[in-house]
Amino acid sequence: MTFASDLNGAPWRKSSYSDNGGNCIETAAGFIPGAVPVRDSKDPEGPALVFPAAAFAAFVGAVKAGEFGTI
Repeated sequence: MTFASDLNGAPWRKSSYSDNGGNCIETAAGFIPGAVPVRDSKDPEGPALVFPAAAFAAFVGAVKAGEFGTI
């Protein structure tokens, strides 16, 4: 199990779309082998979720493919 305190030194990367209203995320891909930590870019001190890398890659692929429509 990974806790947020374990992510203190994570190299967070903000979404390139973060300037369009601030409803974006930051990821620290590669910090935990086989996992992708994700947090709210507006609340960097808040909680982070950690997803299996394959699951996060599948999610990103589905978003790019338009599988969730537009909001």
